Amino acid sequence: MRFLNRDVIVIGGGIAGLSSAYALLRLGASVTLLERNSCGGEASWAGGGILSPLLPWDYSDPVTQLTRLSTRLFPEFIEALKRETGVDPEYNSSGMLVVPHFSGDSQDAEAAAAEAWCTPRAFPMRRVRSHEIAPALARDEAALWLPEVCQVRNPRLLQALRKAVGLLGGTIVEHAEVTSLKIERTRVLSISTRRGDEYTAVDYVVTAGAWSSQLLRDHALKLDIWPVRGQILLFKAQPDLLRTIVLQGQENFYLIPRQDGYILAGSTLEEVEYDKRPTSSARKVLLAKARALVPVLNEGILAGHWAGLRPGSPDNIPVIDRHPMITNLYINSGHYRYGVTMAPGSAHLLSNIILNSPQPLDITPYRWPV
Repeated sequence: MRFLNRDVIVIGGGIAGLSSAYALLRLGASVTLLERNSCGGEASWAGGGILSPLLPWDYSDPVTQLTRLSTRLFPEFIEALKRETGVDPEYNSSGMLVVPHFSGDSQDAEAAAAEAWCTPRAFPMRRVRSHEIAPALARDEAALWLPEVCQVRNPRLLQALRKAVGLLGGTIVEHAEVTSLKIERTRVLSISTRRGDEYTAVDYVVTAGAWSSQLLRDHALKLDIWPVRGQILLFKAQPDLLRTIVLQGQENFYLIPRQDGYILAGSTLEEVEYDKRPTSSARKVLLAKARALVPVLNEGILAGHWAGLRPGSPDNIPVIDRHPMITNLYINSGHYRYGVTMAPGSAHLLSNIILNSPQPLDITPYRWPV
C-alpha cells in the first residue's frame, strides 16, 4: 500500500468531507477539515441512509457502479469505525420492499425491468405479496423484495466519522467558511476563511456539497452542482411495526424503520435555491403518503420534520477528480440523493486519484467537466 505523507485541507464537513478525511488520514496524510457551519449539519444528517439507489434499474451505470462499490466497502468501513470509536452507526441489512403505485401492464413492465437489471448482476430480487414482508401495510399487493439492501443511521455514522477523524490526528475547524482561494499559475497556495484565517497545505479537496460551485466561482469551470431541498418526517412507532424499508415505486416515497421504532418518511425534491426551511405543504403531502401506506403513521406519533439541501448533479453522477488546470485541487461532490450511499466508494476513488493508484472501476464518468 502506498502512503500519502503530506498535508491536505478538506473543505466541507458533511459525509463526503468526513469520509474523505478519514480515508486520507488512514493513508498517512495530515488533514485539516474546514466546515462553514457544524460538521454533518446539512444534507448528510437530513437524509435517510438507504445504501442503494431507490430503484437501481432506473439509474445509469456510473451511479450503480459507484453505489455497488460502496456496498462492498461498507461492512469493513462500519466495522473499522465501530472498533476505533465505539460508536455504532446501526448498519442494518433490513432489505427493501418496492410496492407499486400503479397496476396491470405497467406493474408487470416494472417487474420485468427490475428482473432484467438484477439477474445478470446477481442482485437478489424476487416477486412477493407485500404482507409477506410487511404486514403493517394497508394493502396486500404484488411487490418486489430486495433482501440485501442495507441502511445506516446517518447521524450516528457522521458522529463515528467525526470521532475517528479526531482519533487519527485530524483537525476539524467549524464555523470556518472558505471565502477565497489564492492561486498562482497551476497551484493553490492558500485559502482564507470569513473570519480572516489563512490555511496552507500541499493538496486541497472540495467536499462542500451544494455549496461547491459557489465556493469555486470561476474555477468551477462547467461544474454543475446546485441545491435541491428534501424534506422528511419522523414518526415514533412501536419497534416491531415495520422491519424493512418500504419504497413506493416510481414516486420515490420511502419509509425507513430504525431499530428503536423511529420511522423516517420522505422525501421531497424541491428547487428552491438555498432555502432549507421545512414547509407545511410538504408536511401535509408526506403525512398523507405515509398514512396511505401504513395507517398508524398519523399526526399523533409524528416526532419531527426537517429539511436539507442536497448537492444536485446531472443524472445523479458526482464529480470526483483533480481540477483540469489546478494540479493540487480536487473535488468529491455532487452526490445528489446518494452522498451516504456512495461515501466509502467515493473516498476510495479520491484517494486513488491523489495517490495516482489504480482504480477499481472506470472513473471517466466522474471527471471534472470543462
